[in-house]
Amino acid sequence: MRAPLPLGRVVATPGALNLLGKSGEHPFDLLARHATGDWGDLCAFDRRQNERALREGYRVLSSYEVPAGRFWIITEADRSVTTILLPEEY
Repeated sequence: MRAPLPLGRVVATPGALNLLGKSGEHPFDLLARHATGDWGDLCAFDRRQNERALREGYRVLSSYEVPAGRFWIITEADRSVTTILLPEEY
């Protein structure tokens, strides 16, 4: 098992906060999945890109589908910030 992904400062967009409130999802649950390498609903190519990003220091993306909608979580390459957002806010 590898070390968890450093998240840095965690922020969320207004849209993501609104959807979190409606969905009943707790952001810590999604962040824990992201930090431990559960990338959620990504295709095989994007999963491989995340594995490469961990080794080589690039951005890491997770995508989680919940009944209320979809969340993205992005950790920046320098690991200083992790953002919870909606895909349309990217």
